Amino acid sequence: MATNDTRLTVTEFDFDEVKSNLKTFLKSQTEFTDYDFEGSGMNILLDVLAYNTHYLGFNANMLANEMFLDSASLRSSVVSHAKTLGYEPTSATAPKAVVDVTLNTTGVATATLSAGTVFTSTVDEVDYQFVSIADVTKSNTGAGIPFTNIDIYEGTYVTTRYTVDSSDVDQRFILPDNRSDTSTLTVKVQTSSADTTTTTYTKATDITQVSSTSYSYFLQEVESGKFEIYFGDGVIGTALSDDNIVILQYVVTNKAGANGASIFANSGAIATITDVSVSTVGTASGGAEPESISSIKYNAPLDYAAQGRCVTAEDYKLYAKKLFTNTESVQVWGGEHGSFDTSLGVTDTAVYGKVYISIKSTTGNDLTTTEKNQLVTDLAPYTVASITPVIVDPETTYLILTIKFKYDSSATTSITADLETSVTSTLTTYNTDNLKQFGSMFRHSQLTGQIDDTDTAILSNVTNVSIGKFFTPTTTASTAYTLNFNNAFYNPHSGHNATAGGVIASTGFKINGDTTNVMYFDDDGEGNLRVYYIVAGVRVYQDSTAGTVTYSTGKISINGIYITDVSDVDGATSTKIRVTATPDSKDIVPVRNQLLEIDFTNSTVTGEVDTIATGDTGAGATYTTTSAYTSTSSY
Repeated sequence: MATNDTRLTVTEFDFDEVKSNLKTFLKSQTEFTDYDFEGSGMNILLDVLAYNTHYLGFNANMLANEMFLDSASLRSSVVSHAKTLGYEPTSATAPKAVVDVTLNTTGVATATLSAGTVFTSTVDEVDYQFVSIADVTKSNTGAGIPFTNIDIYEGTYVTTRYTVDSSDVDQRFILPDNRSDTSTLTVKVQTSSADTTTTTYTKATDITQVSSTSYSYFLQEVESGKFEIYFGDGVIGTALSDDNIVILQYVVTNKAGANGASIFANSGAIATITDVSVSTVGTASGGAEPESISSIKYNAPLDYAAQGRCVTAEDYKLYAKKLFTNTESVQVWGGEHGSFDTSLGVTDTAVYGKVYISIKSTTGNDLTTTEKNQLVTDLAPYTVASITPVIVDPETTYLILTIKFKYDSSATTSITADLETSVTSTLTTYNTDNLKQFGSMFRHSQLTGQIDDTDTAILSNVTNVSIGKFFTPTTTASTAYTLNFNNAFYNPHSGHNATAGGVIASTGFKINGDTTNVMYFDDDGEGNLRVYYIVAGVRVYQDSTAGTVTYSTGKISINGIYITDVSDVDGATSTKIRVTATPDSKDIVPVRNQLLEIDFTNSTVTGEVDTIATGDTGAGATYTTTSAYTSTSSY
């Protein structure tokens, strides 16, 4: 015989479920068997009890989650867990530029460019202030006083002072602004207000190297994203004394806004000299938000595993991200897996003793020479002896898509143009979510499935793929070029599609000795790259052996060619030539420093009504779609 369970269910903490469980329990009691809960004051009491239980359950779950790094959601909890692993989150980072400054004077023997010297720049019609953070003294050369390779940082140069009081057990030395860039921090300790002797302290990065007499400070993130400086206890690091004055100097930044600043002017006189010239060595970059919660959760365990040294590829990825804060994606490979040559690009030739690092920055720009050199310098303390880091620019392979889809017009109120816009939006999402990162592969079936799922009315699609690369020619001399697609080209047999131009195409250019004709690249299907121009719609070959095409590896080698001018690319004046090819596979795989990205300018999306779905007479006979590859009639 079945019996009613009079026990209170305690496993659900949703408000509605808690309230329902309370009513079920009370109705199981004799006193409330026929009680009208909804129409009485008891309903309010049940609401209070349900809410109280809900919040208690939520807080209990939150407490449990915050106890572990993987499940924690509060920044304070994540930072605390990271601290136990010896990991220090990255602060807000100021954009840094490098400039040469010349004081145009012959009457002054020496001058000092002081820390806090102000420079100005404008980005997107917004004015920004940049400052130097170190005193530099130079002598007159007879043509002025030159200061070379001066680092300047966007923001305000701030000085914060604390007087040490050991009787104040709650005294803390905190950078009061959460926009402080700790990489610019200088820590000094003055003996007292009466004794201005000052000692500069260095940041402790390895506790085993800190003795009782070391002038070291420690840094940690605390509440509200601010950073706190603390000092030794006389055993690990020198202890502070009463009346010592702690002097903290640092930059408070607006973060990423000034990235890209390239023209600078001094603000006011430098060492009383007003005639000042400023030239840019390195454009401003590196400005970034404080390290995100997700980044801390990812990096802290890796940093702990690395133990302050770079051995594996993951170690180098970790420290590259830490040291170059403007990193969006990073790829690392050892020289034993291939090398990099400035003229040949990435090769399969093994070079032992080197590790190659390619970084995609958040600005979209390649790292400057200054940034590359700085990163190599910053990596040096972590790098295993005899291993040399080499910073390699990323290469983008563009996907040119030709999409034709069919849809059932009776299943939607949208017109063709609206559906084409929706499909384009699907491409944009796919490009953001699945591409544009190192190691992200283009999977054809995955994309076509998403196109079909864009709208219930879309019945099918045929999506063809071409791959493209850009190169910037030297317009002052004959130069050879190499393009490595690292994906096989479609070439089913020797001489494929030779009459129509093979599988290689390009944008236009002019060559030395011919000021009239616009030239293009194609291939003969037999491994020869050709240069041609068009007369009355017919291709005239200027050079039938202008280079080689290795179809099996996707390598194009262009012989020495004197290109004098480049035609417009994508409707805008360009300095680049775009070369495209038909891949053998519709799945495109990036290697090493390659990135994949959809070329929206040259991709097309075309929709048409499906005649079979509409039941048109003779639909079966006239139903056509697009072949996966170009016509083979020219074989």
